[in-house]
Parts: sequence; structure tokens; C-alpha cells
Amino acid sequence: MRCRTMLALYAALLLWPPRLAADSFRLYLNDGTYQQVREYKVEDERVRYYSSERSDWEELPLSLVDLKKTDAERKQVSERVKRETAASAAADAAEDQFEREQAHQISLIPKGAGVYYLQGEKVETVKQAESTIVTNKKRSVLSHLSPIPLIGKGTLELDGLHSAFVLSEERPTLWFRPSADERFGIVRCQAKAASRVVQTWYTEPVSKQMATEDDEVEIFQQQVGEELYKIWPQKPLAPGEYAVIEYTEGQGNTQIWDFRIDPAARKQDAAPAPPPIK
Repeated sequence: MRCRTMLALYAALLLWPPRLAADSFRLYLNDGTYQQVREYKVEDERVRYYSSERSDWEELPLSLVDLKKTDAERKQVSERVKRETAASAAADAAEDQFEREQAHQISLIPKGAGVYYLQGEKVETVKQAESTIVTNKKRSVLSHLSPIPLIGKGTLELDGLHSAFVLSEERPTLWFRPSADERFGIVRCQAKAASRVVQTWYTEPVSKQMATEDDEVEIFQQQVGEELYKIWPQKPLAPGEYAVIEYTEGQGNTQIWDFRIDPAARKQDAAPAPPPIK
């Protein structure tokens, strides 16, 4: 908090000269010229004013000054400064409110690695899926972070056509704690008979180097704490099957948290309960 206060003070000092210029106004003279001033006051037959250009007090004969036009100008500048100050205060208050709300949300997220969905005060855990690598010859159930089998080409699949975790939002925000310093993202799953394909794996037969192919979704990501991210799609997601994946490039250690987008689920949730049977 102290560091934030010092930074705010430093920023205010940097902005001080422009703010002085913004608060100044014109002291109009009867000959059509003017002086840029911060304030003025009438003393007997003279007008004493503080020059914004020379940063000093100066005087002019009252007979040379157009007080009516000057006062109108001063009021306009004063009202503008009030509006800008109020807008700045409102923006600061909104930012503080957002930071407080986000800090509260972060406190609700479990400490363990995984994917979470926050709805109000309720935190739902997206279950980590058990995947299968399918080749032309066999199916192999993969343990998390297991070494890759020797394959030429295979598909990383999830059993069943639909995920049990359903979201009605087209641009859901998910909270993600990675298990290691690895790459992560959201992919679309492709339907295949009675399963969903998450990735296609290719292994070069001589060097054994591996490459993966998937239908990646463009996302925004924001790190909001130590090993904690908020991730959400850049564009609305079409209804269908998706997954958050965590992986190391060139290694078969993909971890998967699957979910389904179904806008109709919102309507089902919002439907009124049937009347009690009498």
C-alpha cells in the first residue's frame, strides 16, 4: 500500500505543470489581448493577478481589464475543472472497487492446480479428464504427465461426445492454476464416433521428435496472482465441446479439463419451478 501511495504521489508531481496550465484562464484586456492567469483580484483601481506564464504576481490598471468577459471565462474553466476532478475521482473509486472485488474473488479460488469457474460466491471445479491416445493399432489410456508412447500418428481423445461440465456463457471466464511452468490454452474438441478429439500427435520415426495439432481458441489471459490466471475467449464461443489444456511443447504430457458451451442451459436454469402438486 505504501509503495502504491508513493507511486501515485510521484505521478501527481509529474503531471503538476500540465494541471497548472489546465486550471488557468484568460484575463481579458479591453484591447482584445489577454494574460494567462491562475487567479486575480481587484484592489482599488488596479487588478492584481498571478501570471501562469511567469509564475509571479503582477498588476494592471483596472481601466485596461474587461472584468465581465474575464469572470465568464473563469467560471467556465472552474466548471470544467470540477467535472474533470469528479470524473477522475469516479474512475479512481471504480478502480479501487474492481481491485477489492478481484481480491475477494482470488481468495475464493482453491490453492490446488486446476481449472475453476466462479459464479458469484460459488466456485465450481472443472474435473480433470482422463484421456486416451488412439492409433490405428491400439488405444492407450494416458496417466497425467506420462511419457509419450511410440506412435507415428495418434489422436488424443476423451470418451463420450459431451462434457459433464456445462456453461451457458459464450465468453466464460475461467480461473486456472497450472501445475508447472508450461504452456496452456483453450481448444475446440472435434466429435469422432463416441469420443472427442482434443489433439493430434505426430512422432517423427527417426528422431522421435513430436508435434501436436489442435483447434486452438484465441484467448485473453491475465495473471492475477502467484500461479493464478484468468483466461477467457476473445470471441464468443459457438455451442460445442471445448477444453483447457496444459502441455509442454514437443512432449506428450497434455493435461485436459473439458467443458461444454450450451446457451440453452441458461434458459433451463432460469425456468420457473413447477407449482407444487396439491
